[in-house]
Formats: sequence, structure tokens, C-alpha cells
Amino acid sequence: MVDFFVLPEDCIAKLLSCTSPRDVSRLTLVASNVRSTVDSDVVWEMFLPKNYHKLVWQSQLVFSSKKELYFQLCNRPLLIDGGTKSFWLEKWSGKKCYMLATRDLDIVWGDTPLYWSWDRLPESRFREVAELVSVCWLEIHGKIDTCMLSPNTTYAAYLVFKSTATTYGFEYQPVEGWVAIGECRSEARTVYLDTAGEQRQRFQIVPRIFRHTFASMVGRQPSPPGESQSSSQYPKEREDGWFEIEFGELFYESGDDGELEVCLQEVKSGMWKSGLILEGIEIRPKRNN
Repeated sequence: MVDFFVLPEDCIAKLLSCTSPRDVSRLTLVASNVRSTVDSDVVWEMFLPKNYHKLVWQSQLVFSSKKELYFQLCNRPLLIDGGTKSFWLEKWSGKKCYMLATRDLDIVWGDTPLYWSWDRLPESRFREVAELVSVCWLEIHGKIDTCMLSPNTTYAAYLVFKSTATTYGFEYQPVEGWVAIGECRSEARTVYLDTAGEQRQRFQIVPRIFRHTFASMVGRQPSPPGESQSSSQYPKEREDGWFEIEFGELFYESGDDGELEVCLQEVKSGMWKSGLILEGIEIRPKRNN
């Protein structure tokens, strides 16, 4: 058996470029004698997107090596398409990730001030965010060309948002979401946009009589005593201070040309809703925990 580390450096670099950023990073911890090869541009250029030269030019990135550039693209999302999307790489796989800004989404009545307002928010990566004034029909669609995605990857869609002090209408009324590529569509998923929902379920804050009364009003069956909704149906707070909720996933296979479409809606109950601030919809590779 040939010792891997006695191979020529260019051969080792070529082999490593066929692995993954995670594998290469782990190798540096156990094989310091090949660190120069592991950190070489030959290795890390293979993990960069094919159009990275355009991204560097548009964003005026400064870097001293392809490895440094790679981690910049992982840690600092870039605004693309006129600021209507942000782009970055998943650190451990190098797969492409995106967030569609609210201005890149099709929001029913989104341009009607009576229902939605638009404003700047310092903590947002985009020029504008959308705040829900009041609607009884919530419907949001988004699309992205599949050629922009990493092939042979399961992508998940996440609504990224915040609640305000006046948010109402989402506590006990779920919304439905799905993801589709052409005729292939994921099963509809039921989730809640109540940022305090998991805590509310855990401590059963709402009296049972109210839960049954509300459920009968909107035509839903209340949960049996002692049975709570899955924690995965509620938003999780992110490191950047926003909340996110996953509402669908779909496998994108190489060659499936067209558009990946996402949809989130609550159009059945007729209940009025208000107070959410939408950052956008994030589309990123699904990680198996």
C-alpha cells in the first residue's frame, strides 16, 4: 500500500480537491506536514463557485488566497441581482445558499399600504423589509432559477422574520408551505409563525377552554390534553437576531432545469393577522442533524 503523504504535492492537492471543505479542514488537524498543500489554491479553487471571478469583481472582495476567499464567501453573504438576493456558501460543503429579499417575492397585496408597509431596518441585510399591517389572506411566493443552485442537493426553504409588540393572529392559526420544481412538489407542511409558540405550548399558557373555542371558530380540532405541537413547527431564533421557520424541502437533481418555487400561505381561516416583519425567504441545503 502506498503512503498517501509520499505522493507528489500536486497529486495530493488534486485528490483533496475531490473531497469536501470539511474533509480538508479536518486533515489539517492530523497532518500538519502537508499543511502547505492542504491550504493551496489548487485545492480551494475547486470548492469555489464557477462564477467566483464575477462575484469578486462585483463585490470588490480582497483576499490573499483562495482559501481565504472561500471562507469570506461562507461568513459574509454578498448582495447580488441588484440587492434583491444575498448569496453565500455553506461552510462544510461549499454548496450555494441564497436569501430572497421581500422585494424579490410575490406578496399578495404587498404594494397596498392598507395591508403592507415597507421600510428600512438597520439589522436587515437588504434595502427594505416588509411589515404586515393587517390581512386576512396571507400568501407569499418566491422563485429562483435552478441553475443557481448546487446540483444533487436537498434544499430547504425558511421564512426569516421578526414579531413586533403588536403581532397577533398567528398564535393558534397555522400556515402552510411547500417547495416545487416544475411538476415535482413537496407535501404541504403546517407550521406556526408564533415566535413564542414553543414556550406557550410547553407551559400551556392559554386556558384549555379558549383553545377549544378558538379551534371551533376556525374549523380546527384542538390538540388532545397533554399533546403539544412538534417543536419543529415553531420558529427558532437565529444568531443574527431574526427568527426562522422551515416550511418545505425538495431534492434538486442535476439536469432539472427550470425554477424552484416556494410558497407560504394562510388563506382558509379568514382570521386577521398583523405585525410580522419579513426579511425574506432563505433557500439553503438541508443538513441532517
